[in-house]
Amino acid sequence: MSDELLGLLDRVLGGAEREEGVEAFGVDETETSVKAYDGRIEALTSARSRGIGVRVMAAGRAGYAYTADLGEEGLRDVLAQARANAAAAAPDEANVLPDPLPADPLPELADERFGAVGVDEKVAAALRLEQAVVGRDPRVSRVDAARYGDAVRDTAIASTTGVRGGYRRTQAYAFVEAIADGDEGSTSAFGLRTGRVLHDLDLDAAAAEATDRAARVLGGRKPPSERMPVVLDPFATAAFLGVLAGALTADAVQKGRSLFADRVGDAVAAGPVTLVDDGRLLQGLSAAPWDDEGVPTGRTTLVDGGVLRGFLHNTYTAAKAGTASTGNAGRAGFASSPGVGPTNLFLTPGPQPPAELLAGAGDGFYCQSVLGVHSGANPVTGDFSVGATGLMIRDGRLAEPVREATVAGTIPEMLTDLRAVADDLRFLPFGGGTGGATVLVGAMTLAGS
Repeated sequence: MSDELLGLLDRVLGGAEREEGVEAFGVDETETSVKAYDGRIEALTSARSRGIGVRVMAAGRAGYAYTADLGEEGLRDVLAQARANAAAAAPDEANVLPDPLPADPLPELADERFGAVGVDEKVAAALRLEQAVVGRDPRVSRVDAARYGDAVRDTAIASTTGVRGGYRRTQAYAFVEAIADGDEGSTSAFGLRTGRVLHDLDLDAAAAEATDRAARVLGGRKPPSERMPVVLDPFATAAFLGVLAGALTADAVQKGRSLFADRVGDAVAAGPVTLVDDGRLLQGLSAAPWDDEGVPTGRTTLVDGGVLRGFLHNTYTAAKAGTASTGNAGRAGFASSPGVGPTNLFLTPGPQPPAELLAGAGDGFYCQSVLGVHSGANPVTGDFSVGATGLMIRDGRLAEPVREATVAGTIPEMLTDLRAVADDLRFLPFGGGTGGATVLVGAMTLAGS
């Protein structure tokens, strides 16, 4: 399929004029989603998205256009529209297309078993996921949603500078939100598993995760307000990293929207903190041989032993800064021009299991989930105040549940007081390119009554 896409892109490049650079980016993706509820299939959808985005660069001016019409007329029109948009744009010397660089393929991104998984198997997976939840704990008798989903995506790129390539990626996930009922109300929590194909997914483990997390916070109460050690579980850690990621892009720095501007070489975090973005990490869901401009992906260390080493770049931000792209150009699809963002962003795991971090917390708070991180956190100042659910920690062990609490502080304080990262790194399908592990923060403000 990538070869077919590349043929279409080559036809676009065939219309390039002298003195202009042209880049064509193509996507062909099919997504399937199955939702089970109350022992039946509530929704089953399959959608295909196929199209091409075109960038034209001329005299420092950049124009972008896209189309889902892949006939000859559609290809001619999208190039003409991108050219017209470039002519109307303001010039900027940083508007350049990348030169070709060798990128090692990642054939492991696509599982050859994917195409053999039929609709009946996908439906059965969603139904089994729901059944596994309601049969595990008498306090959990229903689910809000049990979903199986998967996607196969072909991506291709070609440009007049010589960039040319394509790859396929398959993904599958199982997601379930369990609801626990008690005398003092209800609670909910989710569980999930991800992989390259349905056969990779442990549905029982996803159900157990949702059930156990929902049941253990039943009867939760508002806590007294005080500062204390906080242990963030992987889901909560990933949510905070999503805010941090925005402040570590060169685009945010160059626009004055990052709290880390002018701090390269400074200690911005505690010694245990090493923050990495790795676009070739197969465990991560955003792995790819090259980014959405055709620049090879790789491992970029942003914070090393607490010291800020640099930022994430695409070709534009790198040209403005006089440096090289880190391979972090990203697009929402063929309809969007390249931005800059993380691929697989994570804190390097430590050697300790989560239980040892709990023991090290003594008396504190275990944060199982956070609400409103993106609306309750300021990426420029780093201040945050977000809703939280979890359990108190008493003498290093999980104790009484907590609900309707607020965790507040600042991102810089959290980073400088981060004591340890556990060994349970995992990536989320909706984490925006971030992975989370259990972490111990020395002190944060927990507010309740």
